[in-house]
Order: sequence, then structure tokens, then C-alpha cells
Amino acid sequence: LQNNQVLGIGSGSTIVHAVHRLAERVKQENLTIVCIPTSFQDFHAKFLLFPQLDVAIDGADEVDSDLNLIKGGGGCLTQEKIVAGYAKCFIVIADYRKKSKSLGEQWKKGIPIEVIPMAYVPVTRALTKNFGGAVELRMAVSKAGPVVTDNGNFILDWKFDKVHEWSEVNTAIKMIPGVVETGLFINMAEVVYFGMEDGSVSVREKQP
Repeated sequence: LQNNQVLGIGSGSTIVHAVHRLAERVKQENLTIVCIPTSFQDFHAKFLLFPQLDVAIDGADEVDSDLNLIKGGGGCLTQEKIVAGYAKCFIVIADYRKKSKSLGEQWKKGIPIEVIPMAYVPVTRALTKNFGGAVELRMAVSKAGPVVTDNGNFILDWKFDKVHEWSEVNTAIKMIPGVVETGLFINMAEVVYFGMEDGSVSVREKQP
């Protein structure tokens, strides 16, 4: 963290701890920084003014040994990927339960895929036909009907049944008409910090 930087701040639950520490450093070191969160209102207003970010910090639902991520369990995958994608450096903070060798070891809820509402049925069929597994339309808890994202779309959770070549699968899914974005973050994270059960920190860095 340096003075006069623009930071992207994700919406994962782990990020609360990073924000508290960030606030401490700003106060102690008298830093001037701009934070762009992935929440709907602030995201649009600030991203217009600061389209290039120095650093983005976010959590993850799962991280494999190659630093491929599954994100979007909270439903904000598209904004989170935009913020991470336009940052010079993307840093992930997660607890030890998110650390895996392969995707699917720890996270059992599938890969979130944001879709245009009218396309969720054909997209569901295309996913199961092309990649196997099972697909579920994510349903809301506190209201009737499906979850609706900040962008007005639905979320499909694809529960894959085998390990894939994730870069190829991610590209192929995004080519399906009606798909807005996937919760696969491939070759984006530079470093991941895992908070371990004993209070220590385990670091997994991107390999050259």
C-alpha cells in the first residue's frame, strides 16, 4: 500500500478484516487513497473517475494450487471480476478452508455463472450437454423466486463432476449466448494470503 493509490475492494466476508487494517494504516501513516468497492452505487460512480486501479483486494470461495479461483458465492461475481481485471495487481485474502489443490475439493456449491434471465434454461442445457455435472438456478432465501443480481440477471450454479482445463472451460462457457460472466477467475491473482487455523498466514504466489 502506497500513498495516492487507487484500490479496488471486493465484497467477500474476509475483506472486512483487510479494510480494518487498511483504515489503521491510512490513519497512522496519513495516507491518501481512493477505494472503489464492488457495491452497486459506489462502483459505478467511482469507476468512471478511476478506471485504472493500482491494487484490488478480495476474497475467494476456493483457490487451487495454480491460483485459479472460484468466486461469486455472494452473487457479485461480475463486478468483482471487473475490479480485479482492471487492477495492476490482484491480491486475495482467504481463510484456510478455501485452500485446495484442485477446484471442487473444498467448495461444493458449484461455479456461479451470471446469465440473462430469458436465457437461463438454454444455458442450463448447454452447460450440462457440453461439460456434464448438474446446474441449479440459485433461488432467493428472503423472497420468492430466483436471486437477482445488481445487474438484473440470474445466477446458475454449475456443480461440475470432474476436474477440467479451467482456462478453456471458462472461455467456452462465456461463448454460450446468454452468459454474462463466470465465477472462474483464471490467471488473475498475483498472490493469495490464507489465514490458518493456528493464527499464522500461509502465502501462495503466482508462478512465473
